[in-house]
Amino acid sequence: MTDSRQSSPSWWRRSVHADRRPFLMGRNRIQAAFRALFAEHDFVEVDTATLQVSPGNEAHLHAFRTDAIGHDGTAAPLYLHTSPEFACKKLLAAGETRIACFAHVYRNRERGPLHHPEFTMLEWYRVGEGYEQLMLDCVDLIALAARTVGTRQFAFAGKSVDPFAEPERISVADAFAQHAGIDLLATIATDGTTDRNALAGQLADAGIRTADDDTWADLFSRVIVEKVEPKLGNGRVTILDRYPVAEAALARPCPDDPRVAERFEVYACGVELANAFGELTDPAEQRRRFEAEMAEKNRVYGETYPLDEDFLEALAEMPDASGIALGFDRLVMLATGALRIDQVIWAPVAETHFG
Repeated sequence: MTDSRQSSPSWWRRSVHADRRPFLMGRNRIQAAFRALFAEHDFVEVDTATLQVSPGNEAHLHAFRTDAIGHDGTAAPLYLHTSPEFACKKLLAAGETRIACFAHVYRNRERGPLHHPEFTMLEWYRVGEGYEQLMLDCVDLIALAARTVGTRQFAFAGKSVDPFAEPERISVADAFAQHAGIDLLATIATDGTTDRNALAGQLADAGIRTADDDTWADLFSRVIVEKVEPKLGNGRVTILDRYPVAEAALARPCPDDPRVAERFEVYACGVELANAFGELTDPAEQRRRFEAEMAEKNRVYGETYPLDEDFLEALAEMPDASGIALGFDRLVMLATGALRIDQVIWAPVAETHFG
């Protein structure tokens, strides 16, 4: 029996590193260009701690846990953060108005061509500016990445994108109607609550599988993954906008329709690159949403993460703002032509073998 740990050479072997090095040097050039652009627009670069009381409270994100040991030997749990978001928002509450952060973040149960247990997330926040400005920021950064490494086209998994083309902007509801024939908003009440049976009926009519134990969120995700995402970011970048409130735990509702929220995601070549919000600043509503997310996590996975009470306290002091998280490694992949995320990470996490 062959040991799989010997089936591919280690990343530090000279021949392997020589193949990866052009991608890595492209990464460095792109990061330097981004830093210069943020500085030009008066952003302060911040650096947040990766160890946090709570790693984040999204039901389907999985964290790495450790223990902090006191002088008396007692232990208290800490987590490697899945995003620097809580810390960044505390800095907004402290008085910062434009911040950017290149953060190493950690997500368990994730490894593949587009996923890595530790990766770099670029987050930036604008106080007093709408989330539409973040769309313009993204378009500028995607074009800047392409210019910096001298590419005219992104290509991945049989799809291509002109990084300089005007992006497509489409609402989630319109994408459901266009790509799956589903009237999503008909399954959402004005208070944001969802009708599982109504959505299941529409999926059945559209020939999409359902199961008796599927929740509304399960059905929503299935349509996104199977019908919508494959059609996004082909030829040009797609901005998928106005998510249902139930799928936007950290975003405020849209002023013209309380069923949907100020959340968008950015896609290129079918790859999700960024996730943005008009930030929710109501601590009571945020607590309610976090508790709902953790109830769902407990139902599905049998575990929960604590709430960061300090974050909820800071949220009451945080001004209106918009914020975005961009998967920096994924954008570097597309810009440099790399095929896997580990090709653009200087020192990838060791492969873990179970069993």
